[in-house]
Amino acid sequence: MPAGVPVVSAVLPPTLGSMPTILILNGPNLNLLGTREPEVYGADTLDDIVGELRTLAAERGYEIDAVQSNVEGELVDALHAARSNAAGVVFNPGAYTHTSIALRDAISAIELPVVETHLSNVHAREEFRHTSMLTAVCLGVVGGFGRTSYRLALDALISHLDGRSVSGTG
Repeated sequence: MPAGVPVVSAVLPPTLGSMPTILILNGPNLNLLGTREPEVYGADTLDDIVGELRTLAAERGYEIDAVQSNVEGELVDALHAARSNAAGVVFNPGAYTHTSIALRDAISAIELPVVETHLSNVHAREEFRHTSMLTAVCLGVVGGFGRTSYRLALDALISHLDGRSVSGTG
């Protein structure tokens, strides 16, 4: 494995503490944030984003567990592990958004609320990025706001978990 590439275990710890846990799950190439196409994805690293999410979650009584992998099967394993370790998931599947039936099936199988998120506005990009295989099985989607997309996704998920409506219908 090349130096600097994090080795990710798809097995999450049984408990992180006394607060409920939210899994922040990131797919391929997101380990390169801060250096990969900063004009599209921004200058913040994934560690910067996750650090901010940890602070925001703690203020609302939640802990964050973060997993990033470039391997589809490891993302599926992380979703499966979340069934027993997490209250919900904020998921940036990266390019797997447009191709992965396996991730779609895993999201359906875990029966946890999942918020799909993207740094860029996928609908303002190439045509092939306009279709998500995952959206229909997710609680919602937030994208196009850079690192703020993650904050908005986390806020929506926590509001849902805390029983506050996020749909605008009541």
